[in-house]
Amino acid sequence: MAQQHWADYQYEIYLNGMAGVVPRLPTDLTRLEELTERRLGAGPVGYVAGSAGNGSTARANRAALERRRIVPRMLRDVHERDLSVAVLGRPLPAPLALAPVGVLSIMHPDAEPAAARAAAAQGVPFTLSSVSSTPMERIAEVMGEAERWFQLYWPKDPEVARSFLNRARAAGFSVLVVTLDTPLLAWRPRDLDQAYLPFLNGVGMANYFTDPAFKAGLSKPVEEDLTAAVRHFIGLQGDPGKTWPDLAFLRENWDGPVVLKGVLHPDDARLAAEAGMDGVVVSNHGGRQVAGSVAAADALPRVAEAVGDRLTVLFDSGVRTGDDIFKALALGARAVLVGRPYVYGLGLDGQSGVEHVIRCLLAELDLTLALSGHAVPGTVGPADLVEDPVLPGGLRGA
Repeated sequence: MAQQHWADYQYEIYLNGMAGVVPRLPTDLTRLEELTERRLGAGPVGYVAGSAGNGSTARANRAALERRRIVPRMLRDVHERDLSVAVLGRPLPAPLALAPVGVLSIMHPDAEPAAARAAAAQGVPFTLSSVSSTPMERIAEVMGEAERWFQLYWPKDPEVARSFLNRARAAGFSVLVVTLDTPLLAWRPRDLDQAYLPFLNGVGMANYFTDPAFKAGLSKPVEEDLTAAVRHFIGLQGDPGKTWPDLAFLRENWDGPVVLKGVLHPDDARLAAEAGMDGVVVSNHGGRQVAGSVAAADALPRVAEAVGDRLTVLFDSGVRTGDDIFKALALGARAVLVGRPYVYGLGLDGQSGVEHVIRCLLAELDLTLALSGHAVPGTVGPADLVEDPVLPGGLRGA
């Protein structure tokens, strides 16, 4: 019996079309941001779509992926394809996970549970943000045995950090993703212009407001003094004083894989390996932290070359299409985390919107692999790409 391929989603769409049914959302996922801008409020949209400074880093992320062009190979047997990969010792159906994105309730009332159910239905990992609108235990309930990862914004209070890690392990989260690039909140004009920061209203605080170590630092229960609870959170969030030796705390308090997110320099990747970490995510936070930063796709090859045999190298920042995933694999990533597209899908159509985004990405990846001469992700490499000296917009590279 022939194996079912992710690409079969296109035939499902065409067959539905015979009954007069067309997709509720575009299959060109680059159109989702514009639709979201039109349908949702300026504050929530700006929080998700916005970037640091004038947006130059987010544009550079896209340009770095666009600049790299795929060189298809012919007459290779791609009849039977298998997108499955092993990532951090876990078998995944494809080299894709949903990236951590906080406060999803600002995009859709079903928030994180809708995205988590969508990920579970398609078999891809869901990464829950520390600053989610839903407690981690609730996500465990809706996902059952499905693969789930937990993202930590490392708080100043070690007892709160330890409590979060203990709760996440008890709730079945298998991989710890520690975001390093946000010890301070960047200058984000779209949020500033709207004076929009959902945390100040207690949104995105579900894990904190249900945490015994966090609540132990409050003089009154959260429901009696929300302002004090929010201030306590702000006092804990971000710690610009943390350094590499502090990673020992994570190893002491988490017995599964630990991945450091936000690594762009090969020397930082080497330090992660020396500290006993299991992986890194090459990421500039989707352009949301350092205006003028190196594009994540430009940083990826150097990091992969430095530690690809010692650490699992993952990638995010700028991924919008299946061919973007192909390019990330060719540049040295083992798998890709996707953020904004699934959040737009959530905002536009709830769980169904997230599933649509996942299926579109993987259908396009499946087809891109096959049409480029590959039956499995593992055979994709640097030889499958060339760099176009003409950048998007007709600007020539140096």
